[in-house]
Amino acid sequence: MALVKVVSYNLRKHRAVNELAALDERYTPDVLCLQEADTTDLPQHLHQLELATSTTGNRLGLAVYYRADRFSFESVRAFALKKSMHDHILRPAHERLVGVRLLDHEAQRELMVASFHAAPLTALNSLRRHQIKSALGELQIMGPGLPTLMVGDYNYPLFKGSLAAKVRDYGYDLTLSDSRTYTRYKFFRGHFDLATSVGFDIEKVETLPRGSSDHLPILVDARYADTVPAGEVIEPLDPDEGPDISI
Repeated sequence: MALVKVVSYNLRKHRAVNELAALDERYTPDVLCLQEADTTDLPQHLHQLELATSTTGNRLGLAVYYRADRFSFESVRAFALKKSMHDHILRPAHERLVGVRLLDHEAQRELMVASFHAAPLTALNSLRRHQIKSALGELQIMGPGLPTLMVGDYNYPLFKGSLAAKVRDYGYDLTLSDSRTYTRYKFFRGHFDLATSVGFDIEKVETLPRGSSDHLPILVDARYADTVPAGEVIEPLDPDEGPDISI
């Protein structure tokens, strides 16, 4: 089955934007998912990659590029997820998920790819689990029954085993990269940049060399599975519920 290569990169407040062309040239991803990008300063084209969308609710947000010689763009949606106290006070991000529905001409099938950025470390893991579940539910509605890959900065430093179990309960797989992706803080080093998928066999998730961001980019090699498991139907959760109380 056809291979889809996806790079995810948190640009650290847009600092690493000048590295994107080199990433594309070296790794030739089919899809590029960004977090903490200055959405007013992104090119429409990046070599063979075309900008599908970027969020507009705040200057630093999410973006998705796709390889225009392989895929056709079908639809896109940005989603607000439950806010942490940090979000309510400082308002750094309104939209924490952007999903893109594509038609893969090489494989002759549709797929969903999404860029995700969970609440910061000041929030609780329970808040991030709420965001992850809600994000997967929204993607199910946008692309029911389609192979789906959600990558990004999950901000989940501890207890990934329990997170993986929760994700499996929803019918998805959670995959870590081959080495840690975040090393800025002594006590919060580890795998922050993850991949959640259904309908794909994840062959590998590789942590790429460090750039100017505090996150290292990851490269996901995902091959279409023969079938997409039915899984649990996830009801989208209310993003306007009360904030997480951790500060």
